[in-house]
Amino acid sequence: MTKALYDKGREGFLDGSIDWDTGDIKVVLVDKDDYAVNLATHTYLSDVPAGTRVATTANLTGKTVTAGVADAADTVFSAVSGDVCEALIIYQDSGAPASSRLIVYIADEPTMGLPITPNGLDINLTFDNGANKIFKL
Repeated sequence: MTKALYDKGREGFLDGSIDWDTGDIKVVLVDKDDYAVNLATHTYLSDVPAGTRVATTANLTGKTVTAGVADAADTVFSAVSGDVCEALIIYQDSGAPASSRLIVYIADEPTMGLPITPNGLDINLTFDNGANKIFKL
């Protein structure tokens, strides 16, 4: 189980370029067999090869930031097909991969249903309801 913030994601929170509660935040399912995460150097969605990105959610809703804990309403990946996905990446969407800031990488997290085997149907993503929710700064 892995849940870690990208270094540039942390930086984005500190310099104000990431706004969790009002920004366009999305989740992408990733085949980690084809993506070698680098939390120190990967900054934008373009650092994640397009072929490893299996499905993306709409903008997250119901986002909160209470006590430095990021949370959002559960979401859905619609009609997913493709490779088995062992990870997901949460990012702030700018509309272009080259400027969409990576925030957090989550892998092999059974409470979030990872790994996921797509079968052409919708995949419901249920975020952790524990004390640290999606992640804590």
